[in-house]
Amino acid sequence: MTYCVAIKLNAGLVFLSDSRTNAGLDQISSFRKMMVYEKAGERFMVLLSAGNLSISQSVREILQTTQIKDEADGEPITIWNARSMFDAARVLGAAVRHVHERDGASLKRSGVDFNVSMVFGGQIQGEGMRLFQVYSAGNFIEATSETPYFQVGESKYGKPVLDRVLTPETPLDEAAKCALVSMDSTLKSNLSVGLPLDLVLYEADRFGSDKIVCITEDNPYFRMLHDRWGEKLRQVFDSIESPNWGGEATEVPIMVPPARCKPLKKITTPRDKLILATATNPCVTDTATEKQLSLHDTKSFSPTETAFPRAPTVCCLTTCASAVSTSAQWTALATTRAFLSPTTGRTWSSNWPSSPPNRCAPPAARCTWWAILWAAFSV
Repeated sequence: MTYCVAIKLNAGLVFLSDSRTNAGLDQISSFRKMMVYEKAGERFMVLLSAGNLSISQSVREILQTTQIKDEADGEPITIWNARSMFDAARVLGAAVRHVHERDGASLKRSGVDFNVSMVFGGQIQGEGMRLFQVYSAGNFIEATSETPYFQVGESKYGKPVLDRVLTPETPLDEAAKCALVSMDSTLKSNLSVGLPLDLVLYEADRFGSDKIVCITEDNPYFRMLHDRWGEKLRQVFDSIESPNWGGEATEVPIMVPPARCKPLKKITTPRDKLILATATNPCVTDTATEKQLSLHDTKSFSPTETAFPRAPTVCCLTTCASAVSTSAQWTALATTRAFLSPTTGRTWSSNWPSSPPNRCAPPAARCTWWAILWAAFSV
């Protein structure tokens, strides 16, 4: 596997990739995942790749010669004469599709998925910097100010620090540090990502870069970053107060009643249920009513031939009393027009009353209404 990250800022672009690949526990190798394309003074582009190594190598090999037709004047477009990064990304997508057309069927017969993900970014004279993520179908998306970075490969371990730190206004060197911290977190948690690393910084409107470095285990800056990041994380963690369970004085208690939900219910006997209407329900006053409302063995019914959800033992929803207290709310609920008949409990009815039930009605009548409401809400 691999991990690559590319960041687009107002000040420039940052690209970082690892170099580890593996085809099993005993087949671990190093292959670079980054390619730099530069035509000094005119264009600067960087390609990062993840996924099946044979596919990504094939795409990179034919990318330099792949051509697509320009609909305007018929001139073939390559990454070397494309007038925009968007057109260059189209060429890359065409290269991916070419490899799929050539090798996709053979890979499928061998049980191998056509799996490749790429990040492609840079700047061509005449327009600003752009950054794209290209998928295995050859389609792509572009980075925006809301999402100024792309990741491919083992992205989850290094994502939190990117989300917390990066904005389009982040300085270039600070973004490079953030990318290295993201990589260090991934190296710490995932053995399929490994050194050496390739790091490239591109400054806006330079159309070239000499800030290209290969980082190995003995790189002094990366060793310092790794040690300091671990130390500072531990210091910050230790500075946070632990939860207080014993009732001692604290400014940040954890044992407080939640505003929106109830505490988790314990299951203490085999008869306990996660959802249970108890006998204390104000709508249920006698055994006959409870039996009348018991729908636990409901069968499938039409007109849609859809199986009706299995109901709880007593479908008397006391919360509905406050939920449909006005005629406007009742009319809105009536739009569902899907509920059980209060007489049989097993058929569809199209006769929806014009007003909510009378709360002063006898308990058995109210329970029939709540059964109707339960059916309407559960469809």
